Amino acid sequence: MPLMTWSRLLSVRVAALLFSCAAFSVAAHGARLPHGGMAAWCIFCWAFSFVATAVVVLVELLGLQARVPVSWSNFPVTAACYAALLCLSASVIFPLYFLRERGGGGYDGEARDHRVASTVFSCLATLAYAAEVSLTRARPGEVAGYMATAPGLLKVCQTFVACVIFILVSDPVAYERHAALQWCMAVYCICFILSMGVVVMCVGECTGWLPVPFPRFLTACGLLAALMYLTATVLWPVFQFSERYGARGRAESRLIAAAVLTGLNFLLYLADVAHTARLVFVSG
Repeated sequence: MPLMTWSRLLSVRVAALLFSCAAFSVAAHGARLPHGGMAAWCIFCWAFSFVATAVVVLVELLGLQARVPVSWSNFPVTAACYAALLCLSASVIFPLYFLRERGGGGYDGEARDHRVASTVFSCLATLAYAAEVSLTRARPGEVAGYMATAPGLLKVCQTFVACVIFILVSDPVAYERHAALQWCMAVYCICFILSMGVVVMCVGECTGWLPVPFPRFLTACGLLAALMYLTATVLWPVFQFSERYGARGRAESRLIAAAVLTGLNFLLYLADVAHTARLVFVSG
């Protein structure tokens, strides 16, 4: 890697390391957050991002890439993409839950200052991780690991969105009322497993274990997932919000969010199919 590119990348990683560390350190030190729930999720987001970046920085500074049991052309960009999404979610959730006047759990001005500081550091960490993804993603004509390509980054986004959907529909359970809603939940689970399986195989250098060529496997999985998400995009709002199928009263915001994220993941899978088809049929 050229010296200038490495210097920029190292600077961005160090910035992400400092911002994520500051976010959870300030929150844990004086923000007086409640135990569990969304507070624990935000702390996890910042801590996971910090640890993942620390591992990447140490391995590269010590020149241990060849000794780690993962694909180093795939692991750093995958970790950075997950960290960007996690910090983004924390940057949205933390102020919504812990900077409002009502329901804040009773905190003084000093605790509020700590919460504001954590929010700012979280936003800065998100920008730093987004910059790292931009620097490490594959450019046109460049030889790189699959996770550094657009389809690889889309896989990360798909799994992250699916995890958010799981959280939204599981507490309390929102898919037991009708078989169509249970099918939607099955779609979320099956497609998550397929996408996460691709991520794990790429990072773990296991793509050669497949009985079929990896590009064909990607194409088949992408088409299957897109078709399945198409059904969920239609069925979830129809059977969740229609009084004809048992809906009562005003729709909960979490269920509306799940419907929106279902449509978003459908678009992500469509984009994945388009990119994968171009790589397989045009490049091949």
